[in-house]
Amino acid sequence: MVLFFKKERDRLVGLLLVEQRRLALWLPVGLGLGIAWYFRLRGEPGVPALLAWAGIAALGLGWIAWRPFALAPRVLGGGAATLAVGFLAAFWATHRQPPLPDLPARATIVTGRVEAVALLPADGPSVRRLDLAGAVLDDPLDSGMPPLRRILRVRLRADDPLVPVPGMMVRVRALLRPPAPPSWPGGPDRQRRAYFDGAAGSGTALGRAQVLGPVPGASSLEGLRERISARIVGVLPGAVGGVATAVLTGSVVGMAQADRDAFADAGLAHLLAVAGLHLGIVMGVSVAAARLLLACSERATLYWPCRSIAAFAGLAAGIVYVVLTGAHLPALRSLTMAALVVLAIVTGRRALSLRGLAVGAILLLLTGPADLLEAPLQMSLAAVMALAAGAEVTRPLMARLTEQPGWWRRLLHHVAHLAQASLLAGGATVPVVMAHFGTLQPWFVLANLLAVPLMALCVLPLGLLSLFLMPWGVESVALVPMGWGIGVILDLARMVSGWPAARLAVPAMPGWGLAMWVLGLCWLCLWAGRWRWWGVGLMVLGMAAPFLIVRPDLLLSPDGRTVAMRDGTVLRVGPHPGSERLAEDDWHQALALPIVPLAGSAACQEGLCLLDRGRVALRLRGAPPVRCAGLELLVTLAPDDAGCPGVRRLDTLETWKSGAQAVFLRRAGPVVLSDRSWRGARPWVLAPGQHGEPVLPMAQRE
Repeated sequence: MVLFFKKERDRLVGLLLVEQRRLALWLPVGLGLGIAWYFRLRGEPGVPALLAWAGIAALGLGWIAWRPFALAPRVLGGGAATLAVGFLAAFWATHRQPPLPDLPARATIVTGRVEAVALLPADGPSVRRLDLAGAVLDDPLDSGMPPLRRILRVRLRADDPLVPVPGMMVRVRALLRPPAPPSWPGGPDRQRRAYFDGAAGSGTALGRAQVLGPVPGASSLEGLRERISARIVGVLPGAVGGVATAVLTGSVVGMAQADRDAFADAGLAHLLAVAGLHLGIVMGVSVAAARLLLACSERATLYWPCRSIAAFAGLAAGIVYVVLTGAHLPALRSLTMAALVVLAIVTGRRALSLRGLAVGAILLLLTGPADLLEAPLQMSLAAVMALAAGAEVTRPLMARLTEQPGWWRRLLHHVAHLAQASLLAGGATVPVVMAHFGTLQPWFVLANLLAVPLMALCVLPLGLLSLFLMPWGVESVALVPMGWGIGVILDLARMVSGWPAARLAVPAMPGWGLAMWVLGLCWLCLWAGRWRWWGVGLMVLGMAAPFLIVRPDLLLSPDGRTVAMRDGTVLRVGPHPGSERLAEDDWHQALALPIVPLAGSAACQEGLCLLDRGRVALRLRGAPPVRCAGLELLVTLAPDDAGCPGVRRLDTLETWKSGAQAVFLRRAGPVVLSDRSWRGARPWVLAPGQHGEPVLPMAQRE
């Protein structure tokens, strides 16, 4: 046995020695594991735990400094140090944020300065949403309160004539609400997202907003974006103009909901969201144009560093494009990666490489650790890692296609590149889409194989040309052929979305399943030897995770007013579907079951449902009293229910204290899991009753 372990140890050391140049690629993986460790805790770490993590980081780095060329310090010491740094970075990012305030659960008057204005997509008149900074709640109960340290998002009425601009002071009567808690234990955590986004909550205006003080001049950027949208719609009305506006200004308000759903069902939703694909096309077109212009000058061609100048021109065009489209967070992340690519080109390095990805991932994880838990960063890193690793493996084959003569070989090279990019980037992000959105689009590869080249070769280049032609009023020269390309993409999205099984609902993937997929993908992409294929096993396990876990049989909403019961292939909701749309959408996404009324169940009679051989009872308002004999759990929506002595009860009071509830029916008896027990006591978890930190001023000093 000792000889066996020694042989296996020597084999592992030999593999690591062969791969030692790729060990640095695992640094962001270690940071990510440390960040994930912190966010999986049920409570904040104390001072001893923080000192222990700091000591691990110091010892690991010290070991590497003492023996920098030895394998053990680099693997064990470096792994422990990156894990500790990731944990500490997540802790630091969490406690830099101001606490979530306690917003009143009533209508109140809000006064604040407009930080940003967003147009929300709607099939009717567009609705504006204001991001108010320094908001003050102006009513007797909150008199004298300091301004909120977080952004308050207020949705204006559709008939409000106000045209807000950043810097304007407004006053509006609104119904406020804190960030919504998870609809089921382990569900989407909107409170954590709001906590790290700097949001205090949201509100809906009950009246028209009023302007206080002088009206500032319209922002040149906001005005420019609106003028561009108007010029586009003037030439390209309807759905085609909506897509053109989306890719050139970042706003999808001009698109009908049916068209947005078609893009989503066909796996083309990423074409409407300005991110890495759009930025790469814009920068590529700009680099090509700059190189062409420089090539027209003999002196520039002979004496100037044309390659570097073109790269910087492309980066400048990318910065302008990101700012023009609203500077959303996914676009900013992509811009960071693009800047690293430009740096690699200028310094003579390979533009698309795993080392460049590792540097970019480290920067993104250290500056925004909480983004690791969100879909945009996960999709971006997984897609770029798959593309870089795929390009590394297929580079010799692609080189043979271009080195040999024949026009058909070059055409095959371009087609193979597009197919490879669609397959690798799309395949790497499929489990991320399953985990966060509960859907699977089987035809996404075919749709992207046709739509992405159109976007890259026709739509966006002509869109950029139209922006340059707008000052002279001849933008239609470029917009009209751009509309032809968009029309083809629209027809493709509508056609593919109508195919059988175009969009399949899948059960929610647990966190460990997504972690298995990502770790398996990293193992497959970051190593170079044959043992890289071991990662496929982890990826298969991650893909199978949604079908391996046990699903809850009963779900109770966070406010205790809506319940769902799993009944075979349907999810029965009571008192009636549609009463709590957000929770029902989350439940449908989590269980991948259609929602039907609770009244149709064979286990329910007159609003009283008996489950698990009478050990669990579900009672709606107005239902007959329940028999207590043999009862172990009572789930009731009736406020006047007296219950049964000694029987556990789930009602509005229980959800007020501990959030949403999930019930699992077992042979030994029902098992109840609450949202509070799942998330624990974390800074972004509001107190019972969804109360945050009071915003009232401190008492006067005597």
